[in-house]
Amino acid sequence: MSVGLHRYVSGRLRWYTPIAIEPSQTQSSPIRAAVGRNYIPPEMLRLGMSGDSHTAESVTLARLPSGVELTTTVHTYRGAGDGPTLYVQAAQHGREINGTETLRRFHERLSLRSLSGTIIAVPVANPLTFDRVSYTTPEELDSVNPNMNRVWPGEADGSLHQRMAARLWEYVDRADAIVDLHTGSPDMLPHVVFREGDERSRELAAAFGTDLLLSEEAHDDASDEWHRRGFDGKLRVAAANEGIPSITPELAYNKQIVEDAVEIGVAGLLDVCRSLDMLPGDVSERDQTIARNHLGQVSAADSGLFRPRPSLEVGQFVPEGTELGTLYEPTTYEPLQAATTDRDGILYALTKEATVTGGDQLASIAMVREE
Repeated sequence: MSVGLHRYVSGRLRWYTPIAIEPSQTQSSPIRAAVGRNYIPPEMLRLGMSGDSHTAESVTLARLPSGVELTTTVHTYRGAGDGPTLYVQAAQHGREINGTETLRRFHERLSLRSLSGTIIAVPVANPLTFDRVSYTTPEELDSVNPNMNRVWPGEADGSLHQRMAARLWEYVDRADAIVDLHTGSPDMLPHVVFREGDERSRELAAAFGTDLLLSEEAHDDASDEWHRRGFDGKLRVAAANEGIPSITPELAYNKQIVEDAVEIGVAGLLDVCRSLDMLPGDVSERDQTIARNHLGQVSAADSGLFRPRPSLEVGQFVPEGTELGTLYEPTTYEPLQAATTDRDGILYALTKEATVTGGDQLASIAMVREE
């Protein structure tokens, strides 16, 4: 399956055929090693002085109709000490790039000498949507399952997304904990979703450390909408079914690298590692709110222009009946909808994109859990 592998272990560079690197080389000018046309950048060099190592493996996920192989890179960090395995991925939805930037910075800051255990990281889980800067894959390539995060654990002989998921599941299945990085709209409060009733996943979510944690009911306890939208095929849900604690951080923003969102992601990953005793140190103390219902949405009743109420901000508590904004007919100025909340809770998303189509999400409300 793999089409390339470079590995740095104990002062030696390996690309299938080992290439020696003298210690003096690593202390002078940057090393630029190439094998054929494969350039290995200096910043990828991770020397293991105590048995620790970093590998970056090019993995074929599936094949396109033309025969072109669809590949991505899987990073594996092995620490100097024994410990659990953490799997982290980003960009299942290609426009959600802050997760990818989070993993790049995490790579720079991770100390292999301090690491106990193994981290497997996939910065671009879905190269197709990444290249298209899109949420789903075109119908021409996968008309059955356009959303990769609805098909886990995948099928080796299934549709394109099912094959991609099945290939990555080979890494997921080795893990003791999973973080599936996502990012939402610019108008979303960063939060972490975990499966309600799964205490180990809740502990993982708390360690990641966003102010808002959302528990999501699953299977028989879930709503009809949860089943209708195929949420049982999410990576987090499929992994939890296998007894692997799993979380979905939603870092907010897409299509642009936003410093605050990325730094929340890096700090969260480091604290997850600390909570698993993979890195030394204590998890940061935080004041967190646990709420329920990832599906508490207010939708547009018609198409038109939506003007949110200027005084509202994501993160604030809103009682039932709170006016969120007004939907207008743009040519006649006729008010079409006074959007209001149907429950008490935390306003964690409020669209600022004015042009909406009937059924579009205007806001999301999470009901605070009494704990």
